[in-house]
Amino acid sequence: MSSESLQPAPALCRRTLLAGLGAAGIAAALTACGGSDDSSSGSSDTSSGSDASSGSAGGAALAKTTDIPEGGGKVFADEGVVVTQPAAGEFKAFSTVCPHQKQRVNSVDNGLITCPAHGSQFSVTDGGVKKGPATSGLTAAKITVTGDSITLA
Repeated sequence: MSSESLQPAPALCRRTLLAGLGAAGIAAALTACGGSDDSSSGSSDTSSGSDASSGSAGGAALAKTTDIPEGGGKVFADEGVVVTQPAAGEFKAFSTVCPHQKQRVNSVDNGLITCPAHGSQFSVTDGGVKKGPATSGLTAAKITVTGDSITLA
């Protein structure tokens, strides 16, 4: 009887194992996305969401360049990315996860990416905070622009 009362210990071990597996999956995804491929883009690796010269990428095409309005952008909710075109022919991408409380941004208007949960707004140029309550910007995502096709890298 007393050995049956010790059942909670395996549940704790399962939780620890699952948490560890989740962390390993996140680490693998971050390694794949932010890996050690050549990141010799312009001035900043984290704010440049695109690299038009990086060749072929393994992802499926998100959109045509003509689908992304200049000075604006488009949210791809299923892919968890927002693609912007701050200036003609310049494309950036950011995670849709708002750093404030992990809600998802859902619109791009007038040069701003907006989170509907608490009204945080971010720049289409670099994902930086334009209006809080968020205190940090959106995380850059990698895209590849080849011809008129935008692909998630």
